[in-house]
Amino acid sequence: MKQVEIYDTTLRDGSQREGLSLTVEDKLRIARKIDELGIAYIEGGWPGANPKDDEFFSRAKTELKLESAELVAFGSTRRAGAEAATDEVLAALIAAGTQTVCIVGKTWDYHVTEALQTTLDEGVAMARDSVAYLKSRGLRVFFDAEHFFDGYKRNSDYAMEVIRAAADAGADCVVLCDTNGGTLPHEVEEIVGSVHNELGDVSIGAHFHNDSGCGVANALAAVRSGAVQVQGCINGLGERCGNANLSQVIPNLMLKMGVDCVPLESLERLTEVSHHVAEIANLPIDPQAAFVGSSAFAHKAGLHVSAIARRPDAYEHIKPELVGNGTRLVVSELAGRSTVIIKAHEMGIDLEARPDVVAEILTTLKNLEHVGYHFEAADGSFELLVRNAAGWEQSYFRLEGFRVIMESNADGRVATEATIKVHAGGERIIATAEGNGPVNALDRALREAIGSIYPELENLHLTDFKVRVLDTSKGTGAVTRVLIDSTDGTHSWSTIGVSENMIEASWQALQDSIICGLVNSTRNQPQLALTPDGGSPD
Repeated sequence: MKQVEIYDTTLRDGSQREGLSLTVEDKLRIARKIDELGIAYIEGGWPGANPKDDEFFSRAKTELKLESAELVAFGSTRRAGAEAATDEVLAALIAAGTQTVCIVGKTWDYHVTEALQTTLDEGVAMARDSVAYLKSRGLRVFFDAEHFFDGYKRNSDYAMEVIRAAADAGADCVVLCDTNGGTLPHEVEEIVGSVHNELGDVSIGAHFHNDSGCGVANALAAVRSGAVQVQGCINGLGERCGNANLSQVIPNLMLKMGVDCVPLESLERLTEVSHHVAEIANLPIDPQAAFVGSSAFAHKAGLHVSAIARRPDAYEHIKPELVGNGTRLVVSELAGRSTVIIKAHEMGIDLEARPDVVAEILTTLKNLEHVGYHFEAADGSFELLVRNAAGWEQSYFRLEGFRVIMESNADGRVATEATIKVHAGGERIIATAEGNGPVNALDRALREAIGSIYPELENLHLTDFKVRVLDTSKGTGAVTRVLIDSTDGTHSWSTIGVSENMIEASWQALQDSIICGLVNSTRNQPQLALTPDGGSPD
């Protein structure tokens, strides 16, 4: 099996994403988590460039105990016309205290003459002198050949002269960078292959950006042509369109190409690490993200689900467990009998021998989705639909009615009050509460009414509230769909309501949320069990 080193630059190149700002504490936490993947290198930042990176490397010396990865400090070659031994950037790299450093140098003649405003010979000397000096200090040195692919396509002789100079000076790996992100896979395979043949035993790395949408494909193409190091970022973070996504590069190398880059047992942590980094960065992962997205192994079409039930590999390109993910069945108007039976089984309800109930659920599901319900996003409401069809009736409370009053005062203050009438615990209860809006007021009023009967509601919290107007052509008379996300600290669920009246839609979703919370808290109690014929026990 071929061996490739994974070099993570989430903390440096990844943090250049627009809208992303990581604190020093964030960077330390991310580094510890990425280390769990068992990768070779984690680039911490650019010491000397800003106080944040200086603090990071200072604290890393005592606080960052990496188990697998080696911390890398990043910088650039010496300045034009300067001496390597007195260059401030190189001095900061040495002071960072890492055993490995990575320096970036220009390999596109256009950048040397126009951006650096120096001669081509000096550009070569900058790379050679910087690598040689850092090697003389006992460091492992990687040379990032900036704009290499653009430079190679326009002046291959000069691009090769620069990386040969770095290699001859002792660079441990010459990393070919597609800095503008516009190179295509067939070009990568050809160019990397050519460089690999010319440099012989010199280790070649690859660093790709995703501006043409080919970052991951380019990284795989580079490995096919001889690259032994791949640089990238978790979740494809990075400037502009991001860097090659290591959350996709790693499993493709391991599971599709037979390339060893992390321990196989560590690969199972990929989804966890991906989501952990996303949480710290406050940049949610696209549900459709390959390998690690919540929908990566989700199945919606009835035909697919039926096949999945018999042979999981029928519609899954890998076993989800290999990357720490899992199969998920999505319920919608496209659902078939198998979907309903499997989802019911997950709830502890056996519908195998009850085709009439399954048919009823499918009919109800399709009719409700036709008028605006979206059970794919409302697992809690779907569970209640299944339970009701199977014969269960919730006995926690029964609504008699509610009223919501909103008052806008001259000073601009808006007051909302809700009054609710319910039957619970053998009593008729009337409760009134104020809130910062109609849904909040209804929630408080319901809790006021039944909270003493069901103290477990103290642990139930609404975490998100979404409103979408359907058929906007009807203006203020359009149908409204409300989705509520809730949690009790252990379980999380979503519920839905649809109505032309937004408050009524909100109540439907809120009521389902409360009932689901009570179901979860008493899931093993007798009143939730179903008898063989679907009725509730006495």
